Amino acid sequence: MPRLLPTACIQTCPRPDFDSAIDEMTPLVGEALASGARFIALPEYCGGLRSDGPLLVPPSAPETSHPVLSAVSEMARKGKVWILLGSIAVDGPGGRMFNRGFLIDDTGVPVARYDKLHMFDIQLSKDRVYRESAVIAPGSKAVTAEAPFARVGMTICYDLRFPGLYRDLAKAGAEILTVPAAFVAATGKAHWHVLNRARAIENGCFVVSPCATGSVPGGGETYGHSLIIDPWGTVLADAGEGPGVAIAELDLDMVGTTRDRIPSLSHGRHYEFSAMSKVKVA
Repeated sequence: MPRLLPTACIQTCPRPDFDSAIDEMTPLVGEALASGARFIALPEYCGGLRSDGPLLVPPSAPETSHPVLSAVSEMARKGKVWILLGSIAVDGPGGRMFNRGFLIDDTGVPVARYDKLHMFDIQLSKDRVYRESAVIAPGSKAVTAEAPFARVGMTICYDLRFPGLYRDLAKAGAEILTVPAAFVAATGKAHWHVLNRARAIENGCFVVSPCATGSVPGGGETYGHSLIIDPWGTVLADAGEGPGVAIAELDLDMVGTTRDRIPSLSHGRHYEFSAMSKVKVA
């Protein structure tokens, strides 16, 4: 029997607080459920996001009492569906927060959590600077989680630019790589599709990448274009711009057949690095 998984990416706009974030995602999750989705993925900072100059300032709460985690867990329980809660800000040490994602099972129980490893500290131009690490503490662990349909490798947004992480997740058995994001529009136009397709192709994995869309309260634009990509690099669904749902059916047997055709996961070789100097030609 084919291993088919109806999957949905939820595309929301950044909202300044928990209540408005929950209000926006709830009908979109309902739309995904009505379509028959068995796996639903939400974007990075889907529980709220504001900007203050170079700082991204999401509303935060302790994990044990986080209203967005509670709300999404209840959506999963009522809908009897697995949900990737892309990320929310969770209270952390020293006044900073964790940018934490959760995989929630169809009984509403979080079965895995992942803290974003790589901080978005960049300078796009003289006037466009981002310093995520000023308010977010980086994680330290790569995470895969076993679901009934597949092993899932969890990442978040800027992690996408570090291909070694995805190779390690694939080698650990991940068949689906998740990339919830709030990609900024300027980099999204140039890099979003290319990077997501590359991670799918080089690892022979499905890539499920829900992305925020539209303006960030306080300034900034997110790119949208939530993507579902197969192991051959084909874009199965693209949500475009604006809030909505991208839906596709994953044929999970394609992971094995693609890796059999191009077994790059097993072809990697250890090598020594030599810093070359000028070579004299005899």
